[in-house]
Amino acid sequence: MFTGLIEGTGIVKGVDRSGGDMNLSVAPGFDLPDCRIGDSISVNGVCLTVTGIQEDFFSAYVSAETISRSTLGDMRRGDEVNLERALRLTDRLGGHIVAGHVDGVGRITQMTRVQRSWLIKVGIERSLAKYTIEKGSVALDGISLTINHCDDASFEVNVIPETAMKTTLLKKKTGDLLNVEVDVIAKYVEKLLSKGKASSNIDMKMLETFGFGEIIK
Repeated sequence: MFTGLIEGTGIVKGVDRSGGDMNLSVAPGFDLPDCRIGDSISVNGVCLTVTGIQEDFFSAYVSAETISRSTLGDMRRGDEVNLERALRLTDRLGGHIVAGHVDGVGRITQMTRVQRSWLIKVGIERSLAKYTIEKGSVALDGISLTINHCDDASFEVNVIPETAMKTTLLKKKTGDLLNVEVDVIAKYVEKLLSKGKASSNIDMKMLETFGFGEIIK
């Protein structure tokens, strides 16, 4: 589990493809003194398990399923990636709940400078757009962001200078792809309300009372 608050970036040192799977090696741009084999680390928003540690880089296995749902399959040596270590129970949840299980990819359709910040518009499939709401949360390449506006095919986020400085977002350009993880709470709510499931105390009236009505609509 992650927060979407990127700790720093790293550089891809190696990409070893074997069949449909891949082994990825990344050199972090900050110290990882307590990193151990078996730890979880988010690489561009994808939760990976550390399988090897060398003096200046770590390695992680990437399955065919992960490659099919994310941009990791397009990684090349020298690419810069966002990194975040797994959340500890004693940490503050400064961003939002990010599982590191990417739902799909989005394409940047517009980047606009507004004073010191940037507005980025991302096009996504309708199957993901239904989980987006204004002022809701979304993770782009592992970065926790707030949705300013959204419709059935896209959403817009604001990137403040601090986020721009610590991540790879402003090194992207119009047309580039990003890993997208929608709010996991919305998916659970949809599951609980789906037809044919066992009855429960959760209904539209209760959800609207607690502010979740717009997600379902």
